[in-house]
Amino acid sequence: MSSNMMIGIDIGTTSTKAVLFEENGKVVAKGSEGYPLLTPTSSIAEQDPDLIFTAVIHSVKQVMDTSGIRPEQVMFVSFSSAMHSVIPVGQDGKPLMNCITWADNRSAKWSEVLKNDMNGHEIYLRTGTPIHPMSPLTKLMWLRHDNPDIFEKTSKFISIKEYVFAKLFNRYVVDHSIASCTGLMNLNKLDWDEEALQVAGITPSQLSELVPTTYRMDGLDKTFAAEMGLDPSTPFIVGASDGVLSNLGVNAIEPGVVAATIGTSGAIRTVVDHPATDPKGRIFCYALTEKLWVIGGPVNNGGMLFQWVHDELAASEIETAKRLGIDSYDLLTRIAEQVKPGSDGLLFHPYLTGERAPLWNPDARGSFFGLTMHHRKEHMIRAVLEGVIFNLYTVLLAMEERIGRPAKIHATGGFSRSPLWRQMMADIFDQEVVVPESFESSCLGAVVLGLYATGKVDSLSVVSGMVGSTHQHTPVKENAQIYHQLLPIFIKISRNLEEEYKAIADFQRSLF
Repeated sequence: MSSNMMIGIDIGTTSTKAVLFEENGKVVAKGSEGYPLLTPTSSIAEQDPDLIFTAVIHSVKQVMDTSGIRPEQVMFVSFSSAMHSVIPVGQDGKPLMNCITWADNRSAKWSEVLKNDMNGHEIYLRTGTPIHPMSPLTKLMWLRHDNPDIFEKTSKFISIKEYVFAKLFNRYVVDHSIASCTGLMNLNKLDWDEEALQVAGITPSQLSELVPTTYRMDGLDKTFAAEMGLDPSTPFIVGASDGVLSNLGVNAIEPGVVAATIGTSGAIRTVVDHPATDPKGRIFCYALTEKLWVIGGPVNNGGMLFQWVHDELAASEIETAKRLGIDSYDLLTRIAEQVKPGSDGLLFHPYLTGERAPLWNPDARGSFFGLTMHHRKEHMIRAVLEGVIFNLYTVLLAMEERIGRPAKIHATGGFSRSPLWRQMMADIFDQEVVVPESFESSCLGAVVLGLYATGKVDSLSVVSGMVGSTHQHTPVKENAQIYHQLLPIFIKISRNLEEEYKAIADFQRSLF
C-alpha cells in the first residue's frame, strides 16, 4: 500500500462521505454517515449543522479505522460540499437556527421581488447565481425582512463548509467556489458584490474571508484530530463545491465535455475558461479555480421522482420483487422497458418540487400530459424516467447557446446504474453517453484539486489517468427521432403554464 494517501470529503444533502485514495486515484476505503433533512412544511428544508459536523468527524474516523493506515500516511484532506446553505451564527460561533439548505423555499416571495423590482437580473449577470429561493442572497433577504430578531443577532452568515472549518481551525474562510454560488460574489473581481450585499442588508465583515479553492489550512484542532484519527499537522485543502468537483472527478474539464448527473436531484455542467452568464438568466456560473469556471444548470427533480413512483404507485411490484428476491427498482425498470420510447405519447413534467434550471420557477408543478385509456401504469413509470431526461436536455439546449454542441456527455450519479436510463439519455440527447468509473466523483475531484494545491501535480488533467469508463451508449436512431418529435411539445407546455403554476401553487399554500 502506498504511503501517500489522501482523503476526499463530500458534505452532501443526505450524508457526508469520506473516501481514502492512493495517489494514483485508487480507492482504499470509504466511510459515510447520514442525517435527516428536516421538512416540517413543504417550504422548509433545514439541517442540524452539528449533526453534519459530527458526520464529517465520524466518516473520516471510519476510513482511518477500516484502512488501518497510520495518521502520518495522509498527505492532506480536501473538501467538497453542497451549495447554497446559510447558517446565521452568533458572536460565540454557535448557530442561531438550523442550516437553511438549497431546497428551502421560504424566500420564494423575496426571490420574486428581487427578480422583478430590485435589479435582480443585473446582479445575476455579475454574480452567476440565478435568482431563485435556493440562492443565499434571497435567503438573507428573507431572514432580514421576515426574521429580524435572528438577523440582528447574527455575527456571521456562513455555509455548512465554513461552519465545519470554523470548528476545526477556529477561522472563517470561504472558497471562491462556494462564494460564487451565494449570489453575493462578483465573478470578475473575485470579491463581494456591493449591490448584492446592500440588497441583503449585510457588510463584508459578516461574511467569511474569501480564499482560492486551492487554499491550505494548517493548525487542525488537536481534539478533533484525535477523534478523526489524524495527525494535527495534516493539511486541509478548503476545496470547492460538489457540482464543480463532480465535473473534475468525472474528467469533464476539457472544452466541449459535458457532465450530466442525476442523483436525488440532477445537474448538467461544462467547464469554460472565463466567467460566463446567460442574458436569459437560465444557467449558473461557478468557480472551480481562478482560471476554470463551470457553467450549467441544476434541476430539483432527479432520482427522487423514481423513488416517488416506487413508493406511491408500485406497492404490488415491491411485493413481487420481494418474493422474487430482486431489487424493486430493477423490477420497475424492467416494466418500463416493455413500453416503447415516447411512452405512446404520454409526457411527464417532473416539477414535483418546483424547478430550478431552466425554468427557475419554485411554483412549477408536475403533470402527466397526453393520458388516454390506452395508458397503463408501465407507461407512467417510463414517462417519469423520460421526463427527468427531457428536462435535463432543455438545460443543455440553453448551454449550447454559449458553448455549441458538446463533443461528449459523461453521465454520473445513481441513475447511471440503470442501463435503461443511460440509453434513454443517449437517445433523448441524440449523442454518445459515457459513464466514468468513479461513482464518488466529488470526493475524487476534491483530492485531485488537493494534489494540484499541494504542488504534487501541475495540472488538473491528471484526473484522466484516474477515471476509467464502464459503459458507453450510442443513440438508437429511431428512438432519437421519436424524442425529437416530442421535445418541442414538452418545452411548450411548461412555458405556457406559468400563470397556472402560480395559481395552483398559491392555492396549495393557502391550505397550509
